Amino acid sequence: MVSPISRNQALGAAIAAYLLWGFLPPFLAALKPATPLEILAHRIVWSFALVLLVLVCLRSRWDWLRTQVFTRRTWPTLVAAAALIGTNWMVYIWAVNNQHVVEASLGYFINPLVNVLFGVLLFKERLGVGARVGGAIVLLGVVVISAGNWQGLWVSLTLACSFGLYGVVKKRSTLTALQGLLVESAFLTPLALPYLLWLGPQGQFGTSIGMSVMLIAAGAVTAIPLWFFAVAAPRLQFGVLGVLQYLAPSIQFILGITIFGEQVTASYWIGLIGVWIGSVIYLAMTIRDHEEPAVEEPC
Repeated sequence: MVSPISRNQALGAAIAAYLLWGFLPPFLAALKPATPLEILAHRIVWSFALVLLVLVCLRSRWDWLRTQVFTRRTWPTLVAAAALIGTNWMVYIWAVNNQHVVEASLGYFINPLVNVLFGVLLFKERLGVGARVGGAIVLLGVVVISAGNWQGLWVSLTLACSFGLYGVVKKRSTLTALQGLLVESAFLTPLALPYLLWLGPQGQFGTSIGMSVMLIAAGAVTAIPLWFFAVAAPRLQFGVLGVLQYLAPSIQFILGITIFGEQVTASYWIGLIGVWIGSVIYLAMTIRDHEEPAVEEPC
C-alpha cells in the first residue's frame, strides 16, 4: 500500500513537528527530578519500543534492513544521524533543566540559517532576490541576538549545527520516516538501556506512577515530531524547511520569558524582531501556491 504525499501535506507535517518541538520545554521541565542523562536514556529506549511496535502492527517487511541499512554505503550515514540527534537531545534537555531555554531557542533561530547555507552549498538550491533579502535580515537579527548573549552561545551553536547536519542526513536518506527513526533509536538503545538498568533504584522511574508514565511518554513525545520532520525533510526545499523552523524557537522563547521567568536583553528583542521580519519575507518569496508532484512513501 502506498500513499501519495503532496508538497502541502509535507508542509503541514513540518509545521506540526515544529509546533510540537516548540511546546516541548514544559514537558521536559516536569521531568526535572530525573537528570538530563536519565531523561535522554528514556527518550531513546521508549522511542525505539514505540516505533518497533508501530512497524510490527503495520506488518512491515524487514528486507530493507539488509538492503538499506547493513551496507558499507549507508551504515556510516545512519550512525552519524544517530550520533547527531543524540547530541542534540542531550544538550537541549540540559538547557531546559538548567534555565537556558532562551539560549536553546537562540540555537534554533540560528539553525535555519545553517539549513539555508547547506541548501545552497550541498543541494544547489537557488535563492531569489526576495529570499536573499529575507535571509540577510534574519542573519542580521541573529548577529544582534548573539552579540548580547555570548555566555550561553555554546548551547545555541551546538543545537544549531547538530540539527542542521541531522537534516542533511535525513534529506539524503532512502529510508521511510518510521524506518529511519527505528534505526537511529536502535543504534542509541545499546548505550541507553544498560545505563537505565545500572541506574535502577537511583533513578526516577518507578518512584511514582505519574513520573513513570511521563518517562514512558517521552518516547512518543520524541518520536512523533521526528516522524513528522522525517516525512517533510525529503519533500521540501531545505531553505523552506529551515525558515519554517522559526515556529519552534519563537514558542520556546515566549515560554522561556513567561513560564520559566528568564531575563532577556534589549538586544535580544531587537534581533528577534529582525528574525521574524526576515522570516516572513523569506517565506513569502519562497513558498509558492503551485503543487509539486506527489511523492509516494510505503506505509
